[in-house]
This record gives sequence, C-alpha cells and structure tokens, in this order.
Amino acid sequence: MLPLIWNNELERITYLFSLSISLEKGAVLLLKTFVLDTNILLHDAHSIFQFGENEVVIPAIVLEEIDSKKRLMNEVGRNAREFGRIYKELRNENKGRLDQPIALDSGGSFRIELNHRSFEKLQSEFREDSNDNRIIAVAINLSYEASREVTLVSNDMLMIAKADALKKSLDLSTFFPELYESDRLIQDIDRLHKGYVEISVPPDLINALYEEELLLESLRDYVEGEVYPQDFIIMKDLFGSKHSGIGKVVMGDHGLVVKGIQKDSYNAWGISPKNVQQRMLMNLLFDKTVSLVCVTGRAGTGKTLLALAAGLSQTEDEQFYQKILISKPVVPVGNDIGFLPGEKEDKLRPWMQPIFDNLEFLFDTRTEAELENILSGLHTLKIEGLTYIRGRSIPNQFIIIDEAQNLSPHEVKTILTRVGEGTKIVLIGDPDQIDHPYLDSVNNGLTYAVERLKQEDEVGIAQLSNTERSSLAEKTARLL
Repeated sequence: MLPLIWNNELERITYLFSLSISLEKGAVLLLKTFVLDTNILLHDAHSIFQFGENEVVIPAIVLEEIDSKKRLMNEVGRNAREFGRIYKELRNENKGRLDQPIALDSGGSFRIELNHRSFEKLQSEFREDSNDNRIIAVAINLSYEASREVTLVSNDMLMIAKADALKKSLDLSTFFPELYESDRLIQDIDRLHKGYVEISVPPDLINALYEEELLLESLRDYVEGEVYPQDFIIMKDLFGSKHSGIGKVVMGDHGLVVKGIQKDSYNAWGISPKNVQQRMLMNLLFDKTVSLVCVTGRAGTGKTLLALAAGLSQTEDEQFYQKILISKPVVPVGNDIGFLPGEKEDKLRPWMQPIFDNLEFLFDTRTEAELENILSGLHTLKIEGLTYIRGRSIPNQFIIIDEAQNLSPHEVKTILTRVGEGTKIVLIGDPDQIDHPYLDSVNNGLTYAVERLKQEDEVGIAQLSNTERSSLAEKTARLL
C-alpha cells in the first residue's frame, strides 16, 4: 500500500490506477518509485522531470540540505534556488494541495516524503546521525511497503556502495541503488568520442586520398563505428610499411567525403604541432567553417598552448576575429584560499595563472612586468571570469574556455548560447581531472558537449594523448 493520505476511497483508487498501471498493447507495466538524493537536485534542478510516468519521492532531509545551499553564488546555489521556483510552480498548479502527490507533465508524480524515517532496519549497520543514512532509510522503508520497485538515485558512489551493501544484507528484491543516468551519455570515459579513427587500408587508397576526394562509403569496409563530419581518418598501410595519410570527413555534394590533409605543419606564433593529434587539432582551430572545437586530453598535451597560438594568429595576424576572450571556471584544487584582495583583474590572476604561463611562453617574456606591458598594449586579448559571460552576446571573437571539465552541462549550455555570428569557441579540458564536487569524468559539461554535438558539421572534436610538456610530465601523467 502506498503511504499517502486520501480524502476518500475513490481518490485512492483513481490515483493507483493512473499512476501504477500503464496499459500498452494489452500489457500491464508496473511503474517505479525513485527516491532522489540531494546531489541530484543540486546538479540538475529539473531532474524530477526525467523519470517518465514513475513516482519521484524527495525525503524531507533533502529539502533541508537544499535550503542550506540556496545562498551560494555558484551553480550549486543556482540549482537550489531553481528547484524552489520549480516547486512553487508545481504547487500553484496543484492549487496549493500538499496532501497529495503533484502531477508532472511527464505523466508521473512528485511528492515530499515526511514519513518512513524509521532507522530500525539500518541501525545494526550504520549510525543514525547521517543525512545520507536517513535518505537511504526512506528508500528502504518504502521498498518494504510499496508494491513496486524503489530506486535510490544518487551521484555519490559511497552512498551507492552503502545502499548496495544493505540491499544484500536485508535481502531486498525491490530496492535498487543507481547513479543518475539522465546526463550520462556514455558508460565510461574510455568511450568518449575521440574525433578520429585509425584504419589499415591498401596503399593505393592512401595514394588516392591525396589525388581526389574519397566517398566515406568506399571506406566502410575498413571503418568500425560511427564517423561524423569534421572527424579525421588516419590511414595506415595494410601491409605494414610506413606509408600513411590523414583524411578529414566533410560534407560533399553527394554525401560525406574524405579529403586528404597535407602533412606540412601549421605554424602559429612559433608553435608547430609535434604529433599527428596536434596536427588534427590545429586543422580544426584554423578551419573557419568550424564554430566549436572540443579538446580533451591529459595534462601537458598542448591543448591550451595550441588554442592560444591559433587564436593569436587569427586575431593579430589575419585579423579574422576582433578579439580573443579567455576564461575558465573558478574551482579550487584542494582547500580554497578564500577571498582575494584587489580589483577584478587582481582577483582573477591566481585562477588564470596557467593562461599567463602559456602567454609568457608565446611572447617569450622573462618577467611578469614585461608580460603586463605587452598585454596592456594588446587590446584584442581579454581574460574574464565565467561569471561575467552570463547574459552576454559575443560576435566575431575567438573564445577559449579552459578547464571546461569543471563545468556542468547547464553551464556549458549557458556559455555556448552566448556565441554570436562569426565567433569560434574552444572548450578545453581533461575529464580525468575533476575538481567540482558534483561532477565526474562522464557527467561533466565537456564530456556532455562532445557526445551531444559530435554529429554536427560545424563542431570538431580532438583528443590528445601524447604529453609534450616534458619527459617527466609525460611519465607522471602516464604512471601516477
């Protein structure tokens, strides 16, 4: 029996019929109950709409945790406040009735769970004074009473681990701890789209690549998986010689074609690609038909340096773009150092120091004062905090967003929707180095953008794997 309060028996029967039973082609489908952890709503305030015709339950303790975050001036605080607005709208639509579940447009329902706080079934394994344990208790107690599956949804793997242990200990066949899957477009980071494939082909196909366009269909026997516009195909000799070629997939008159990419390297402000992956990235950075470039790769692979060099070349030398705008999320590594003194530029300097390090290398400066003099006279380059991008419209600029793996999908959407006509934006990051407390390598904004936009013909994807910073940096990134 569902733990609800009804005015009469007719209301109860009507609700159970509409919520618990879905008739499709004569089959009866029992719906589920999803209990949401706090981190789900702080990560995605609209997550309650992602569960179809099922029942969404939020324990009362979750509301208290959300309330404690609503004053934060960051994405977590924004989601806390947004959930409050969503609840207000749903409450108004339900005419202020709080004694019944609130109907959702998805066909399911949403309610706050005030009961089922009993810790009796968990007290032998865990202490009661933990909010996580109280949320688990609500889900487990519901699974004992509801005649349907109850799923605890969380982004906290340690909470999932505790719930998994309890499921086995209590022998619960209707209780299922799960990660939030709505924004997980891939199962693990190894499946992230790389932007290129390597194939082995007969040498005559490599020769033909540089003589004429090849129809992508003519390579289908050699290519495994999906290939999209702006992807690259690295062709190696089937018979083992060093003969090779690089082709780029573009839209032709009769479908997708593969065009040969000349092996002569780009040179931008003294920076030349050192490997084939950097060469492919430079092609995307200089391709005027590509509006968005998503670059992934571990530390030291040259992501930021190449983007800066390409941006300066096309802004200062070609004057194709009016300005370069560089930014990154302000997420500390380790303990936060607190508030910083000074004006906006002074506050941003510690967070943007990696950008300044690359600029010092490009301008070949030896002192900070020398770099400051150059930047003060270089009116085309602006370094901003992401806070100041929200609400803007930015045309005819070359935008670089560093450390984009620390952005949520919503934040990336906010940034990309600022892009005006004639603007190119480059998202850079390492999905394996997440400093944001509610993100991981799969559900962060950079990974989300790659998987959502990889099929668009004005979007290029590049993944760098070879560390070129130094031999020590390469060994550290690979072994530690």
